[in-house]
Amino acid sequence: MNILILGGTGAMGVPLVKLLAEKNDNNIYVTTRSKRDNKGNVTYIQGNAREEEFFLSLMEKTYDVIVDFMVYSTDQFEKRLPVFLDKTKQYFFFSSSRCYANSDTAIKESSLRLVDACTDETYLATDEYGLAKGREENLLFESDKKNWTIIRPYITYNSYRIQLGVYEKENWLKRALEGRTIVFPKDIADSRTSLTYGPDVARMLVKLIGNEKAYGEAFHITTEENHTWREILEFYCRKIKEKTGKEIKVKYVNDSKGLQKVWNPWQIRYDRLYDRVFDNSKIESVCGKCEYKSTFDGLGECLDEFLENPKWLYGNIKYEAWCDKQTKEIAKLNKILGKKDKLRYLKWRFLKN
Repeated sequence: MNILILGGTGAMGVPLVKLLAEKNDNNIYVTTRSKRDNKGNVTYIQGNAREEEFFLSLMEKTYDVIVDFMVYSTDQFEKRLPVFLDKTKQYFFFSSSRCYANSDTAIKESSLRLVDACTDETYLATDEYGLAKGREENLLFESDKKNWTIIRPYITYNSYRIQLGVYEKENWLKRALEGRTIVFPKDIADSRTSLTYGPDVARMLVKLIGNEKAYGEAFHITTEENHTWREILEFYCRKIKEKTGKEIKVKYVNDSKGLQKVWNPWQIRYDRLYDRVFDNSKIESVCGKCEYKSTFDGLGECLDEFLENPKWLYGNIKYEAWCDKQTKEIAKLNKILGKKDKLRYLKWRFLKN
């Protein structure tokens, strides 16, 4: 099979490429913004798949499968969708379980989505991620063609993506290792969540490729295991102390209202404050029993691996200043790159309420 993977270098894409490459009769083409060496039956195509000229160059040929990890605005996706469906036998659209509305019971694929249930006019006027994914799904549902499959992962992790609430590792783990305090809202801490190991998502996706029962259908690929964010944070603290000997400092603030001033408020209000517990009966009816890595085993292995060779992306200056204001700590300015970010940090740390 000829398989095109758009944006296939993340937590789900890397293990997916590895699994697909095990079959010698697969030819896998992966878009990447950085240069990578081809390996065996995997060809890396350097370019930004969001750019129109590069996208159209990819669409000069047809594929058996297209797996699309890219994030689009609704308008951009509407323009591209007919091209995708013309150029492949099966198009995999990566949506997100962030599209679901709040639910008092375990979430099924038929559960209400934000686009179905939300009445917040201010939020509905945006094309924020949780809404955009639902609107883009609707474009697929309304299409005359059914050679597509919607995938709704939730929070996926690996050794370089280790999350806590809305925080990436740069926002909480780096603070912890530098001896500063993790600031965490109680309302998020007491919400239940599901974290799924990236390679497990890839393994289940492979079972849907070429599966006629998957055409014209949506599936979430998520573990049914769930924990509160407080339990996740307490586990992280124990694991880091075990690995490094450092006692991790945590301050729980009463609610997330302050955090929403320095973070995407919609991600908090319309996702992380909800309980995210999933029912896998639909995908199991198509692919058989889902086997997922235990959450704490997986997070522990990934944390161990990252601590052996830590690599950081850049963080959120306003957020860092907000945290330090809560804890009366001060960042080392020589650790903040650039004069503008130093000034932004000082402004938000000492002047903003």
